[in-house]
Amino acid sequence: MPGIKVAIVGVGNCASALLQGITYYKHRSIGEDEGLIHRSIGGYLPGDIEVVAAFDVDSRKVGKPLHEAVFAPPNCTNVFVREIDQSPVMVKMGHLLDGMSQHMHMYPVEKRFHLSNEPACDVVEELKSSGAEMVINFLPVGSLEASKFYAEAALEAGAGFINCIPVFIGSDPVWVEKFEKAGLPIIGDDIKSQVGATIIHRVLTRLFAERGVKIDHTYQINIGGNTDFLNMLNRDRVTMKRVSKTEAVQSQLETPLHEEDIYIGPSDYISWLQDNKVCYVRMEGTQFGGNKISVELKLSVEDSPNSAGVVIDLIRCCKLALDRGIAGALTSVAAYTMKHPLVQYTDEAARSLLEAFIEGKEDR
Repeated sequence: MPGIKVAIVGVGNCASALLQGITYYKHRSIGEDEGLIHRSIGGYLPGDIEVVAAFDVDSRKVGKPLHEAVFAPPNCTNVFVREIDQSPVMVKMGHLLDGMSQHMHMYPVEKRFHLSNEPACDVVEELKSSGAEMVINFLPVGSLEASKFYAEAALEAGAGFINCIPVFIGSDPVWVEKFEKAGLPIIGDDIKSQVGATIIHRVLTRLFAERGVKIDHTYQINIGGNTDFLNMLNRDRVTMKRVSKTEAVQSQLETPLHEEDIYIGPSDYISWLQDNKVCYVRMEGTQFGGNKISVELKLSVEDSPNSAGVVIDLIRCCKLALDRGIAGALTSVAAYTMKHPLVQYTDEAARSLLEAFIEGKEDR
């Protein structure tokens, strides 16, 4: 089968984990594919994915070959494939816009972004000349204007768009209509990691409800040491993140909790944690006879590979949509893979819809 040509915006930890994963599974045989949700999607394997364009603004990445740039500071994710397949792709200088919070200048350069002096490239021309079929948005949380810019660039270049961050594009009917009119698929918003805080919290919430337990209070607190958590110290940048994560949990209840009874969001940046994310979830409820129940859970996981385990499926689902001429929001795909899709379902229902889409029984 022909390969899948992908462009990446933001050559950070998520991009590093994705490229390592493509190499990792490309060289493993059937029976050695643990860690994948799907080995094959419509006949496409992880090794069929080819990154043909990449954009960043960091001086340590811009102008470097992609296979080197993914390991450059401030990237700090776990290196599980030390020698990824060499790439002829050079990382191009992107457009900054609101892609970097000014508070980062207060931190050591090895922990934060360092802006390149190179002039921004013509993104649309780069996408067209590379033959990219889709654009994956890995920009920092809060990069609304920059995300809009790259979504527009994808439209102009004739590429699909996968929005992995919590700015509302794939779940915005206005943007969905733009992509539908252009005959292109869009999937968003805010990646739901393979086994992350949101999916665990959603499943527990649904479990409480289905077993007749009224949830009285719940919280989810996340800490980490990568640039994502450093970026989110600017609380002005996390508004959509909190909305996305909170709605993902609230959507599993017939009657949403009062805003004072639910708190979900990043808490703090701890440098030495690096790409390890630590999440604490607490749920308090009322069960039979008015008796109380509480659950406390701690999750510790390498954040970026957790995300890449879903992105590798998103790419192949987007390719299926392109092959089948499906445009606009891929609601079944987004419901399973995104925290803030256009339409929310339970995870069980979303999984069924996703499988039906992959098998060609549902058109979106």
